[in-house]
Amino acid sequence: MSDFIHRFWSDYVAVVSLLSILGCVILLWLTARKRVASSADNTTGHVWDEDLREANNPLPMWWVGLFVLTIVFGLGYLAVFPGLGSFRGQYDWTSRGEYDAEVARATQELAPVYAKYAAMPVEDVSRDPQARAIGERLFMGNCAQCHGSDARGSKGFPNLTDKDWLHGGTPEKIVETITKGRVGVMPPMAAAVGTPDDVKNVANYVLSLSGEPHDSVRAGLGKSKFTACAACHGIGGVGNQALGAPNLSDRIWLHGYGEEAIVQMINSGKHNEMPAQEGRLTEAQIRMVASYVWGLSNNTAAAAP
Repeated sequence: MSDFIHRFWSDYVAVVSLLSILGCVILLWLTARKRVASSADNTTGHVWDEDLREANNPLPMWWVGLFVLTIVFGLGYLAVFPGLGSFRGQYDWTSRGEYDAEVARATQELAPVYAKYAAMPVEDVSRDPQARAIGERLFMGNCAQCHGSDARGSKGFPNLTDKDWLHGGTPEKIVETITKGRVGVMPPMAAAVGTPDDVKNVANYVLSLSGEPHDSVRAGLGKSKFTACAACHGIGGVGNQALGAPNLSDRIWLHGYGEEAIVQMINSGKHNEMPAQEGRLTEAQIRMVASYVWGLSNNTAAAAP
């Protein structure tokens, strides 16, 4: 209820909840008091389908008892736990607090397991079958949503099983990336490149850097215009890991391949973000995921005993 923007809504929820319980009490009381006139055969006189008659029998006491217990339980619950608007209840219970407590218990229970690998180099951890299994489970729960269950990524989400790293593929860089996250920004460069025709020329020059099919005439014209892009991607488009600028001379295309995709990128730019896992995962868990990811691109699984 902390997201209410005005106290009215908190009071509204509290009043509706209490009135609902009060309504149940009144309904039960009125039902118990009312006596329907019945005939000698204990029926009310209502008949359906010619011969189906309504008997005038009171509710069984066990049923009434359950109804009363439900009302008492409802009042007790609302006194102990949150439910009446912004009232936090006598136990001050929150789902966030419950979650944090469960995470703390799990962290304490798993501490001996992670301690075993704390002093080991990432390279050695990635070769350990138990560590790989732990890292894989953490990856599936926190990374696979974007990078895929096989870590091969998709359009806009990097493949973690190759050697193409935007910010560096050393164990230290992978730990840094997972911990702090990454923000990748390419500004629209059409104005710096020149006319729409110049943009097409640059796109073909970029395709030529990796030996992809391209228009050689346009590529030749676009080489000089590529200077505006070389500030980040480097001479020859080899990329710059310090800036997270992709290597354009390989055949790995993160945001789409071909002239049209490259023209779109130059005209509109791109903003990509990997959220930081610091706070979601412990330092030990981040190290296990980093070991698993490093192993994927260095084939340590195949070399493991």
